[in-house]
Amino acid sequence: MSVHDNAIAPTDFATPENASERFAPLSARRLLVLGGIALIVCGMILGDIFAAFVLHPNADLIGASLMAATRAVTAGDPQAAGAAVQAIGGYLENRGTKVDAHSHMIGFGYIALLLALLQPYVAFSERRKKLSAKILITGAVLLPVGVFLIHYVGLEGSPFAAIGWASVFADFGGFLVLAVCLFELAGLLKYARLRNEPRVTDELVRDRSWAGRALLTGGTLLVLLGFLHGSYYAGFHLYQNEARDADLLWSMASKAASGDADGAARAVGQYGGLQAAKAVHVAAHAHVIEFGVLAMLLAFFQPYVFLSERWRRIWVWTMLLGSLVLPFFVLMELQWGLLAGGIADIGGLLVIVALFGMFFGILRYTGKLDAAAGAS
Repeated sequence: MSVHDNAIAPTDFATPENASERFAPLSARRLLVLGGIALIVCGMILGDIFAAFVLHPNADLIGASLMAATRAVTAGDPQAAGAAVQAIGGYLENRGTKVDAHSHMIGFGYIALLLALLQPYVAFSERRKKLSAKILITGAVLLPVGVFLIHYVGLEGSPFAAIGWASVFADFGGFLVLAVCLFELAGLLKYARLRNEPRVTDELVRDRSWAGRALLTGGTLLVLLGFLHGSYYAGFHLYQNEARDADLLWSMASKAASGDADGAARAVGQYGGLQAAKAVHVAAHAHVIEFGVLAMLLAFFQPYVFLSERWRRIWVWTMLLGSLVLPFFVLMELQWGLLAGGIADIGGLLVIVALFGMFFGILRYTGKLDAAAGAS
């Protein structure tokens, strides 16, 4: 008997007659797990593409436009200054919509995984839970796609004065996700009020396999590392950077107004460096915590990664390694430049590859563990 066969004991199921449906090919739980991992993978791929081909060129364009605006103010040319500021707004919108699409897609993937873990405690029929899972995934795709298209679609053809069609579809996707979350909450409350029904003992929570324990331990350490880094940054750099941010903006404006073009240019350069320093610290802090939470969520689903123990260990180590490489080398971008950025992208690629491996392991799961539990 393989290690995988021993991952779940038949007695872990509180209701054997329903056990074979727990992770059936089209069950709500399986749809949520596969959909959640797919959303996270797509969001990370979008993030890697954005970081490699958009982020740095976009930052350079913003810096050049800010420099053009200060020079126009120095020269007393309000039209050129206004055009430069308008260009900055376009670049910020381009950056913001892509960052929002990336973060929302990954965030919805986390929600899907969390709801998958809670499915045995949602006291509704499997048919309704399956429908809610499909609606959640639909909304989770619709919102980031709509947000991504905002910059390109704009207000063209929209009946609204300030909201374009892309924003409408994005808001509708968010409404679908919110509705499903409220539905799941109602199911949890209904389960909590049950009195005479047998209580569920979920087989995934009781798993003690090596892969699950490694992901739980590694994820906890990653979250702790992110908290420690955030505390250090808040305690030693945050307030100083905020004060310097305001000082540089004031210096930029005053020197431009007084005709000191060289002084304004220096202030612009210093302001850009400060924003880069803030960005890498925030990104490293956020990513290491996100990867830690992801590792802890995936730990519960390792019994259904239908691969050999060797390959499950490979994917666990690959994911944890990438989860450390990416945030560390994001921090190193200030010292090493694009080299560190490239290594950080490789770390993200390692996490994506590990997620693909787990995805296909879950996809090929045959259900024999569930069948054995149901037969008992």
